[in-house]
Amino acid sequence: MAKIEAKDQEMIQQEKLEQTISKTEKFFEENKKYIYGAVIAAIAIAAIVLCFQKFYVQPKKAEALGQLFPAEANFRAQNYELALKGDSNVLGFEQILDEYGSKAGSVVNFYAGVCELNLGNFNEAISYLKKYKGTDKILVARSLACIGDAYVGLENYKEALNFFEKAARTIDNIYVSTYHLKAGVVCEQLGQNDKALSYYKEIKDKYAQTVEGYDIDKYITRVENK
Repeated sequence: MAKIEAKDQEMIQQEKLEQTISKTEKFFEENKKYIYGAVIAAIAIAAIVLCFQKFYVQPKKAEALGQLFPAEANFRAQNYELALKGDSNVLGFEQILDEYGSKAGSVVNFYAGVCELNLGNFNEAISYLKKYKGTDKILVARSLACIGDAYVGLENYKEALNFFEKAARTIDNIYVSTYHLKAGVVCEQLGQNDKALSYYKEIKDKYAQTVEGYDIDKYITRVENK
């Protein structure tokens, strides 16, 4: 009896499966024109995107990188005005961003920001540097510290401290000593002498062999004598 019931259940399941297949086939048969159309449209869109990437985006990116080399050379030579603005012969970072946008890479925002910082244009520097979205932690930390430097230029020491601390948290190497020193100096400006002293002592304890470490005793003495 149990075997008969099991067989009946199997037959019922088989019938349901056949009905489902039949419905699917019927649906496909009735809508195949639309289904084929959707598939062709998807293939066409994929082809358009591929062509756009290959024949427009990639050449534009290569062109942008080509324009970037002279500006980078001027940047390394610390000719910040020329690196930023360009001249009749070469484009500057400003023009590269205007003409190529993100195709030139996010690092152009970093370069432009540092140029503006060195030219004393602090708000413009902050604007560019906040647009930098890199993945290299050393460069990310440096960009954060540069924002801090710009806020120091604007005498906004609270925001400056915030960015120096962010820079120090981003990495774990000798560059931390630079950011801690900057943070300590800003803390003194804010009257936070105990916090400044903690930064200076951390440099002495952990980064004594750095440039900042060689000279840190005078900072510690200055705070302790206040």
